Amino acid sequence: MNITKLQREKIDKKIIYIDMDNVLVDFPSAFEHFDSDILKEYKNKEDEIPTIFGKMKPLPNAIEAYNLLDKYFQVYILSTSPWDNPTALPDKLSWIRTHLPSAFKNVIFSHNKHLNLGDYLIDDRDKNGAAEFTGEHIYFKHESGPKNWQETIDYIFEKEGISDGLQLQPEKHLNSIK
Repeated sequence: MNITKLQREKIDKKIIYIDMDNVLVDFPSAFEHFDSDILKEYKNKEDEIPTIFGKMKPLPNAIEAYNLLDKYFQVYILSTSPWDNPTALPDKLSWIRTHLPSAFKNVIFSHNKHLNLGDYLIDDRDKNGAAEFTGEHIYFKHESGPKNWQETIDYIFEKEGISDGLQLQPEKHLNSIK
């Protein structure tokens, strides 16, 4: 079910939800902060490593893309938080406060992303309700979707008739955690 006409009249901008892990956040960038024993212990369940979510860098151009989208859309971060990592939720909130302070009150944590009504969901996976999202699922960095933030912006702006003409910087890690 898409947003109804009555609901749309109450909303002044279209709604975009953006996932965190591997969309805004470079998940593997945190691995350098842990010794090999920890990485071995948590092999294939790295999202359960305590404090891992606080050690990640933004993906290239993610911060700039979020801020650009926020000029034209209502943008929310829509992420899941692993059940078996007690530091995941506070670490994710801290990451948002550090890298996207303007988004701090536009955050939703859910394992049921399909329950959120909106126009676009930018997510790298089809898990946790992303495949059932009723708006358009933009499958980020997937063979069938945009490969980076510039392609994502270009796709949405073309579809929505927005001609901002902004070119994001060549991909590099911006706002890196030291």
